[in-house]
Parts: sequence; structure tokens; C-alpha cells
Amino acid sequence: MVEIQDRIPLEEIRKWQGKLEGVVKDLTQTSPKTEQYFQNIKAYLDDSNHFVEKGDYMRAFEAVVWAWAWYEIGQNEGLFD
Repeated sequence: MVEIQDRIPLEEIRKWQGKLEGVVKDLTQTSPKTEQYFQNIKAYLDDSNHFVEKGDYMRAFEAVVWAWAWYEIGQNEGLFD
């Protein structure tokens, strides 16, 4: 039986991690609220990398999705320049 995590290719996880890392490096923090969002994005990216190292691709993908969610919500609220 194929497990769910076997269906998430490492290349897909790395693709989304790389895109978000490219965006995050250019963010400027303009307020304490912005800093909170930035810290959450970085924490979820770190978690995603940790899970990749452990071979847990499902959790790695979930973590990068959460990182993107924090970024997009912050962007929609006008927190990032």
C-alpha cells in the first residue's frame, strides 16, 4: 500500500520552499505585528526543512503550506513592503 507521504515528491516541497525563501529575503519588517508574521513564516520554513531531513514529506509539505499562509495573510493585511 502506498502511503500518502509517498505521493508528495521532494521536488515539489523544495520548489515551494525555494519560492518562499526568495520572497522572505526581500521582506522588510515595519511593525511588531510584521515581526510576528515574519517569525511564524521563518519557523514554518524551518519546520518544513526539519521534516524533509527526517523523511516526513507530508509534514514538510504541510509546514511549507502554513508558511505560505502566514505570508499571504500578512501581505493581504498590508504588513510587508
